[in-house]
Amino acid sequence: MKKLNSLEYLKLSKSQALWYDVRMFFCAIPGWLKSLFVGLWKYIQNFGENVKDEVLDIINTFKKGNWAVKLSFLVFGLGNLYYGQVLRGILFLVFELVFIVYMALPSGGIYWINKVNWFITGQTVGREQGGLKYNPVTDTYGWVEGDDSVRVLLYGLLSVIFIVAFIATWRMQVKQCRINMDIKEKRRKINSAKDDLKSLLDEQFYKTLLTPSLLGILVFTVLPIIYMIIIAFTNYDAAHDGHANLFSWVGLTNFNEFTNFGSDGLSAALGEMVGWTLMWAFFATFTNYFAGMFVAIVINKKGIRFKKLWRTILVMTIAVPQFVSLLYVGRLFDRQGVIGSFLESANLIPESMIAQNDYSLWDNPLTAKILYIVINLWIGVPYVMLQATGILMNIPADLYESSRVDGANSFQQFTKITLPYMLFVTGPSLLTSFVGNLNNFNVIYLLNGGGPVNTKFGTMGGTQVGHSDLLITFLFKVTTGGESRYYLASVLGIFVFIVVALLSLVVYNVMPSTKNEEDYS
Repeated sequence: MKKLNSLEYLKLSKSQALWYDVRMFFCAIPGWLKSLFVGLWKYIQNFGENVKDEVLDIINTFKKGNWAVKLSFLVFGLGNLYYGQVLRGILFLVFELVFIVYMALPSGGIYWINKVNWFITGQTVGREQGGLKYNPVTDTYGWVEGDDSVRVLLYGLLSVIFIVAFIATWRMQVKQCRINMDIKEKRRKINSAKDDLKSLLDEQFYKTLLTPSLLGILVFTVLPIIYMIIIAFTNYDAAHDGHANLFSWVGLTNFNEFTNFGSDGLSAALGEMVGWTLMWAFFATFTNYFAGMFVAIVINKKGIRFKKLWRTILVMTIAVPQFVSLLYVGRLFDRQGVIGSFLESANLIPESMIAQNDYSLWDNPLTAKILYIVINLWIGVPYVMLQATGILMNIPADLYESSRVDGANSFQQFTKITLPYMLFVTGPSLLTSFVGNLNNFNVIYLLNGGGPVNTKFGTMGGTQVGHSDLLITFLFKVTTGGESRYYLASVLGIFVFIVVALLSLVVYNVMPSTKNEEDYS
């Protein structure tokens, strides 16, 4: 598609310009995907080059290093101690001793790593199965503890991460020894422990602040994600809970469930859920966004009285916990609820719905989905209204005055001034809201549990698929259903992560907030 220059674009009518922007957006998607894969390939190439450079540097360090540098390859911190960095040397040495002791213990790192049987299809995670065994002393059967697959896999993973940390620390202290040797040869001063502490509280204070946050992300975010990915290659479920019955490695079998494209296959149900999830995220995000912006504009208009009162009323709707309010509102539309019973008594339920035994709005897939979006307005509009109010107050009044002098009406002021400014400022927030709605568990599950039940798929592994189930609500049902298929939940979690990551990358790269930062500076 031919790209128009600025003059040609200005000659287009509003409808033509909108159609042009839509076509340009979809035409640009292949280019974005191409650049994504090209960037990924370049990253892999750069990673390989960096590994090569690191290996060559290690070899050169050993060849050119003095005796202290060479011995630091075996004894952590020896080079630091030799060059007067006592605190660093002691810390490195203690880390090495802790690692060796932990790995060598009878129930240490090597023990747990060996029990995992990493990714060997058919092998159990853990080796000793617990069970009832006869006790000749008491002449009774009692439970004898065996391995716990969940615990074995977790400790094995932690041990592997410890090994990676050990290698990284080894490389770091060797590098420091080489740097100290070069500094000494140039007869420059080597930093002491006092200098290090002073630096961490001054020019490198950002490291001091970021280290706890980084450790928290690694422990509470990265580690669970890695554990979840590994679970996807096992048969961890209610029948193989890892305690009473060890779970095993199954390779790619779990992923093969998503290749069944029959009408009753999991892939077909997944396709419908992905479609509804994207539709829900789109409408839930933009209806709240524009409705909240409209409410903020109306309240902020000159001549509107009791502005604080209207804002307070809206804010009160979000003061009540969603767990309480959504459950209550959901029951209002039941057949026995206030609104549901009124609609039935007033004969406002369409005949087509009654013919299908849908006596409430929750029983029909279409009306249920509409209700989700409408009720979500009640929850989301106050947040957007508060956000938009602050932004609207910062738009220069001169822009509106100048536009009025030029003959612009209210709609033109909104489309040319208010909306572009709002989209620029709230672009990242809008993306965050969209991603949050992709995983919006509360609204869907608390209102109607993702219903009504999709009879086309029925029960899949003890889990009923709902017409309005999002990926996140179905994932919850999978883990709490009759079979508690945790492995399937892990596969779904990986799939959700891929969908959310790709959408976030594509949308983030086309937002004006990241492309035209100078326009509103």
